Amino acid sequence: MIDTVKTQFEVLDDRFRRCNGDERMERLHTGCRWTEGPVYFPAGRYLLFSDIPNERVLRWDETTGAVGVFRQPSGYANGHTLDRQGRLISCEQGNRRVTRTEHDGSITVLADRVDGRRFNSPNDVVERSDGSVWFTDPDYGISSDYEGNRGDSEIGGCHVYRIDPATGRARVVADDFIRPNGLAFSADERHLYVVDTPGKHIRRFEVRDDGTLSGGEVFGTCDAGAFDGVRVDDAGRLWVAAHDGLHCFDPDGTLIGKLRVPEVVSNLTFGGAKRNHLFITASTSLYALRVNFAGVRYP
Repeated sequence: MIDTVKTQFEVLDDRFRRCNGDERMERLHTGCRWTEGPVYFPAGRYLLFSDIPNERVLRWDETTGAVGVFRQPSGYANGHTLDRQGRLISCEQGNRRVTRTEHDGSITVLADRVDGRRFNSPNDVVERSDGSVWFTDPDYGISSDYEGNRGDSEIGGCHVYRIDPATGRARVVADDFIRPNGLAFSADERHLYVVDTPGKHIRRFEVRDDGTLSGGEVFGTCDAGAFDGVRVDDAGRLWVAAHDGLHCFDPDGTLIGKLRVPEVVSNLTFGGAKRNHLFITASTSLYALRVNFAGVRYP
């Protein structure tokens, strides 16, 4: 039986009053150690999400409500995304690589090193409409055996990378982070938002036509723990995971409200036929509610 908690939209600015949803938030699953990386598959009407310390990826079926194991071991998979061909792209912290699961179930390694050196532990990932894959590479998966395999950094820093769709080569696009984490494009893909978790802020970059970045100013700061995952809705608002729930920023950078969640939030995604089913991974659980806004539809 699904349990529920009262939905709490905390208004900090009048612009947030237009955001609303179900009166009660559903807890679809619990009993995990640390949930992360939710990704929705519209063709199959199911959601995948990571339970990192248990080294597994779980699958929630929208049609039946059942939750089962999709992949174990998972390489301590963290963040995921869906590419334009409906394939799963995953950040495997333990294997220190970014992979793609093909339609036949086989796994293709997209990138596992840069200039001959292994990545630290890829964390979160997004795809741009030109086919390039962008991901963050902090060191959480090599700092202990809890969310990966303890090891040394071969790179000596925690960076943001872009995998070129033509060459398959990964290169650094931002190298001035403490530990980059969640990332998301604006609706027109002209801006990239990247969380720096220890810095307790999110930064905004301009994306040039050649795939390089400029800018990188602080867009918003966290007043409750630290930021983690981030998504953009169809009004251009940013929804960022924090310790007390989801923080909502207007496109101008103003914190306009919060969606309170009973556990520390790690990430979120939009799903469902209208992209208005909000899924939230938080500590031990997976939460969901229908809202009156939707995730952005990218080109």
